[in-house]
Amino acid sequence: MKTILYYNIDDTLEYENQLLETWKVPDVKLIEIKDPEHKKPFADCVRDTHAEGLVVEYEAVTKEVMDRCPDLKIVSLQSIGYNNIDVEEATKHGICVCNIPGFCAREVALHTIGFALDLTRQITFLDRTVQKGSWDPLIGYPMHRTEGQVFGMVFFGTIPKQMVPVLQKIGYRILVYAPTKTKEYLASFGCGKADTLDELLEQADVVSMHCPLIQGVTDHMMGMEQFRKMKKTAFFINTARGGVVCEEDLAEALRTHEIQAAAVDVIEDEATEKSRLVGLENCIMTPHSAFLSEDSFYEGRERCLRHLVQRLSWQEKPEDLVNPAVFF
Repeated sequence: MKTILYYNIDDTLEYENQLLETWKVPDVKLIEIKDPEHKKPFADCVRDTHAEGLVVEYEAVTKEVMDRCPDLKIVSLQSIGYNNIDVEEATKHGICVCNIPGFCAREVALHTIGFALDLTRQITFLDRTVQKGSWDPLIGYPMHRTEGQVFGMVFFGTIPKQMVPVLQKIGYRILVYAPTKTKEYLASFGCGKADTLDELLEQADVVSMHCPLIQGVTDHMMGMEQFRKMKKTAFFINTARGGVVCEEDLAEALRTHEIQAAAVDVIEDEATEKSRLVGLENCIMTPHSAFLSEDSFYEGRERCLRHLVQRLSWQEKPEDLVNPAVFF
């Protein structure tokens, strides 16, 4: 019997066990460990479980974790990003790493568009004033139509591609900073290309982050130097990863009105859930919920389990393999 360990995953494993029955997989056993307050180090939690498969979402899978889990053959991440796992070390250990790209692209696209419209029309901000007893439609910053405004996208993967048609329909011109994409490729979507991040920041009325968190490349890609290059009237949106932004600098840029307002779904320290952005009047925050719908929730879980079954039971190459060199 092959053991798969689920760590701090939302909900029970009833759905996954039903899938195993449907797929007629009798040689896999699922166990779960919940330690939401992180009373024990993660490496201690996985120790002595004899797990051959591991499912996590945000927890860091380090060399120590792999050393403590010597039977481990595959880690399946319930996320698009995989910056929380040492892929190089996993490859050395002979461990497959899988993610679930695109499983929530539509949800994140809609959430980001919702942020843009909310900031533009001051929906959340005006609601806050009404709840405090004020009925003044002129309070807050001046509002403008979206026609002719520039929506700046930092990188151009599946999520921003889904946003493009909607944003164009409501009048935005789209400018993209994506070093790996050609001018011709972006033009095929009706988007312009910014050759540098500075060029995008200087022109955009909305700056929206869509890049993965890559150490030494995109970590703290946005800091005070970058915020000062944005228009004073510009909006900043982050539905990517908290670490692509220096949160302290974003908070300061909002406090000093270097930029007009921001909306974020992710923060730098989601382990403690503490952020300098909390309480700022010109910032909207959601709790890393952009990915979520009933549809994406179950699609992600099914794909994640399928990776594990492919590797452990069916002896197949798993789909969405991040490190293909490791397999057999």
